Amino acid sequence: MADEGIKKGLAGVVVDYTAVSKVNSDTNSLLYRGYPVQELAAGCSFEEVAYLLWNGELPTPGQLDEFTARERAGRALDPVVKQVIDTIPTTAHPMDVCRTAASVMGARHPLTEDSSREANLAKAIDLFAAMPAVVAYDQRRRHGQDLIEPRNDLGYSANFLWMAFGEEQVPEVVDAFNVSMILYAEHSFNASTFTARVITSTLSDLHSAVTGAIGALKGPLHGGANEAVMHTFDEIGIRSEESLEEAATRAKAWMVDALAQKKKVMGFGHRVYKHGDSRVPTMKAALDKMIAHYGRPELLGLYNGLESAMEEAKAIKPNLDYPAGPTYHLMGFDTATFTPLFVASRITGWTAHIMEQQESNSLIRPLSEYNGADERHLP
Repeated sequence: MADEGIKKGLAGVVVDYTAVSKVNSDTNSLLYRGYPVQELAAGCSFEEVAYLLWNGELPTPGQLDEFTARERAGRALDPVVKQVIDTIPTTAHPMDVCRTAASVMGARHPLTEDSSREANLAKAIDLFAAMPAVVAYDQRRRHGQDLIEPRNDLGYSANFLWMAFGEEQVPEVVDAFNVSMILYAEHSFNASTFTARVITSTLSDLHSAVTGAIGALKGPLHGGANEAVMHTFDEIGIRSEESLEEAATRAKAWMVDALAQKKKVMGFGHRVYKHGDSRVPTMKAALDKMIAHYGRPELLGLYNGLESAMEEAKAIKPNLDYPAGPTYHLMGFDTATFTPLFVASRITGWTAHIMEQQESNSLIRPLSEYNGADERHLP
């Protein structure tokens, strides 16, 4: 029998303070530095939100201009990083590429061993600026396409889409992508963020902490869930000729069968939210706009059918990954690229926590309760 003092998965354990974000249970709202994330998604660029997470306040117009110029100057893919990416087989998961690229960028950064706040902020901005090129190029090379150089006349989200597809996207698509980046940016002591803070607590460097966080995010119980959502849609079958109602009927039947077989269906439930993920309505609104823009009602049918069946059977609501997956699919991203998009966003939250951890550091080293063999000796 397990000791009642053991908290598997650290569930319910409060290990430290943070001023970066909070889930306000009274309003079921996620707050970034006190601001509800749905308000930020509706009224801010991702650059403004990144600045907020790192500095505690939204930028003034002058501060935003300076920050934007700094980010745009760092967008190009380092030729050495590109060379390393090209050595990675396309059979490897794109998250392996992100993890490797972050490590190489750290090894080559002139401030790698400097952990002052000024140095860490510079490294955070450099990662923020460069990771879109890594993600975009990796998707392109898997299709036999060449690298597209960044454009300094486009905002972060518009440029990201430009480097991925080589076309300027309409404002509706850019806005939906911007919303997704903001919603994925930060979420307190989740698994990858806690990984980054544990690594930081040893006084390791920022890039090591981010590299470890990417490894944690790869797992399907964390960031990989948005990929799993699309795999579910694919298993059910996406039929462009179907009506919304026909797709919903098939999806609902699939969910009933999956639950009867006790399959784990990703994209539903959240350890923190008890009344539904507060980010879902904002992301679902973005998905609805993309479905209308691309004329794909059958995807909404699959979405609605799965959601209603899960609600009726288990009263479990979707999490952010559920609407994000089909949104990225409609934009043209490969399913395996969904979690790297999460990486590009969450770099902001990870690095905010890394800097916070260093400012009031204590080595994170929990205890364990031994349940192995009693002491014994060689004959």
